[in-house]
Amino acid sequence: MATSIWFWVAFNAFVLVLLAIDLGIFHRKAHEVSLREATAWSLVWVALSLLFAGGIHMYAGVRPATEFLTGYLIEKSLSVDNIFVMVLIFSYLGVPARYQHRVLFWGILGALVMRGAFIAVGALLLSAFHWVIYIFGALLVVTGARMAFREEKPPEIEGNPLVRLVSRFVPMTTRYHGQSFFAIENARRVATPLFLAVLLVEFTDLIFALDSIPAIFGITRDPFLVYTSNVFAILGLRALYFVLAGVVAKFHLLRFGLAAILVFVGVKMLIDGVYEIPVFVALAVIATILAATVVGSLLIPKKGEGELHSGKEGVGHE
Repeated sequence: MATSIWFWVAFNAFVLVLLAIDLGIFHRKAHEVSLREATAWSLVWVALSLLFAGGIHMYAGVRPATEFLTGYLIEKSLSVDNIFVMVLIFSYLGVPARYQHRVLFWGILGALVMRGAFIAVGALLLSAFHWVIYIFGALLVVTGARMAFREEKPPEIEGNPLVRLVSRFVPMTTRYHGQSFFAIENARRVATPLFLAVLLVEFTDLIFALDSIPAIFGITRDPFLVYTSNVFAILGLRALYFVLAGVVAKFHLLRFGLAAILVFVGVKMLIDGVYEIPVFVALAVIATILAATVVGSLLIPKKGEGELHSGKEGVGHE
């Protein structure tokens, strides 16, 4: 797409307006997000994404719109794995349900800035050195293989290097002071667990971005499409979290589907100089893999499946 600087300015202004409305009006007061509210917001974000895809179709044609939708679908599916880690973070820190949306809002706002920087660097590298596409492709194939064969165990939050680093240099308190990130205790300024939760959410997204951004570059080299598909998927992640937090563990086959998607996109990038897989085919393959793993997870429950550990505590724990 021949996007001028005004496309970028207008889109980011649009996003800032949406975020201001979200936090300043609908979530001005901290409250526990109900399943009904989360589902409604999730549908709103999906509808906005589809409307944006329609606008791209009208302005630039079918192919760019399909590239946007494929990138959006990849990012949306990979974010489900992200949600599982967020559940563990909130459970570990005992974040009250009414403050979880605030944590996700500021955590994801920081994630948008980091992803914008990643995409800018990736686009510059690809425009200057075409062979970087093969490095991205190899990275995705290796990551997909590791995801498929890794041992299933929850990540250790307490042993996280970021937790150790922050605890060492920033005075922390285990007490919550409403929705504040910092408070005064014993005449000194300390960070509350909400501050640590925001940092962990951003750190988690940073790790996942190392997979998802190269994957979208495997679909399109247009920085504007990569960026906008990322932004729409991330904006909808907060609502999706509250929809799936209690049931995400039931999709036990999803990681194999995500692994297959990463390998598929990686192979697509590796054979770029020999054969270009049409973007319409890529969209169909990715959608089919996702549908198969989700339906398969529901039809074939995991052996010994129980409730996600502390699942209820992660959403609604005081």
